Amino acid sequence: FFLTEYTGPLLIYLLFYIRLSTIYDQVESTKNFRHPVVHLACFCHCLHYIRHLLETLFVHKFSGGHTPLKNMIKGCAFYWGFTSWIAYYINHPRYTPPSFGHRQVSFAALAFLMCEAGNHFINVTLAHQNHSGLKACFPSPTYNPFTWLFLLVSCPNYTYEVGSWISFTVMTQTLPVGIFAFLMVVQMSLWAQKKHKLYLKRFYPEVRRKAAMIPIIF
Repeated sequence: FFLTEYTGPLLIYLLFYIRLSTIYDQVESTKNFRHPVVHLACFCHCLHYIRHLLETLFVHKFSGGHTPLKNMIKGCAFYWGFTSWIAYYINHPRYTPPSFGHRQVSFAALAFLMCEAGNHFINVTLAHQNHSGLKACFPSPTYNPFTWLFLLVSCPNYTYEVGSWISFTVMTQTLPVGIFAFLMVVQMSLWAQKKHKLYLKRFYPEVRRKAAMIPIIF
């Protein structure tokens, strides 16, 4: 399910990036110069889904249950559909770069990479917590600064995931990305609150002063 869900956006985005003649006008594609942010956006987008694929294969542990086919169809339709919409606008020959230029792109790209790194280290920490068999206590931060978010929230992986998409929105300054980021905030907050309630039942003393996803707000 996850491999299918994440492979689609990776391949779909690349199809738009190479500007197929069936998608864009070739005359416009050859005349218009590609802004550097277009190449950077492709790199960041591919990095995001490659990380998801590698973590699915080598980090996450899954139960023996089965995912209903309708859930797989809904998940693929959501990710694949939004990727097509996002990629179409960012890679369009008439794409307009961000308003504040290089400074906006640089800060947003740096924030994106930090969120991606943080998400990965949180997932690794959670995986090691499960492997060690220490399920009687809430996951605690390690020497890695990216894991210190455990001190404030119970689901820092969702915090970093949302941060990645907000940063990608600022970096590309594209409406479809902003809409996708907003929907991700809503979905991640629902998942975080659900997990937070489970954590409160199992690890009440450690979790009672933490937020679910974003300090104070969620």
